[in-house]
Amino acid sequence: MDSPDQLAEEPAYSVPTSFGIKSWAEEDRPREKLMAKGRAALSDAELLAILIGSGTTKLSAVDVGMLMLKAVDNDLNELARQSVKQLCRHPGIGEAKAITVVAALELGRRRKEADAPAKVTITCSRDIYNAIRPHLMDLPHEEFWVVILNRANVVMRKIAISQGGVAGTVADPKMIFKEALENLASSLILVHNHPSGNRQPSAADIALTKKLKSAGQFLDLPILDHLIYTDNGYYSFADEGML
Repeated sequence: MDSPDQLAEEPAYSVPTSFGIKSWAEEDRPREKLMAKGRAALSDAELLAILIGSGTTKLSAVDVGMLMLKAVDNDLNELARQSVKQLCRHPGIGEAKAITVVAALELGRRRKEADAPAKVTITCSRDIYNAIRPHLMDLPHEEFWVVILNRANVVMRKIAISQGGVAGTVADPKMIFKEALENLASSLILVHNHPSGNRQPSAADIALTKKLKSAGQFLDLPILDHLIYTDNGYYSFADEGML
């Protein structure tokens, strides 16, 4: 009996015409090709096909991978933002296969984080962006983080303060300065993301920054910057003279 993945409804739009992978020459099948020629020889669709495992009665696993990529304009970063539910809209993709793809892309994201140097010295806003990017890239919701620095502006810790929805998150000043004091911070950098990709600060962002700056001055914990992160760039309060 066919699995639910294999019985998925076929799409109404046109799809590639192909024969099953078993009818391909052995050296062209994704798994065999990887073994014979190495992983770099495979296309993105072929790598997805290995994760997917099987296609449908009319589509090979590579065809399904091609359709998944076509839906995001062949942008792997955009594919990494897709939820399990969104991936399940593709023909031949059930929950189990969607979870496999999400897990593989998350491992890729974590690899980038693991490759970050152990000690990072902040000299400009770009340094902040690069340091926080592994934590915020591809997120569909807002998060607020604080970067704690020592006297030499070396990152001591990066701490998630809060997590919200698509439109916003709440940052509690008491939690921010509690973390800073407990970690013996010399200065702080505030960071939160805008999943929409809009880099401009909202009125609430500006008001919160002023409030935290004032509290930091009172506690002798200066706020050096507040960065609004997006996957395609950032807004720095310090660079823009807003701090």
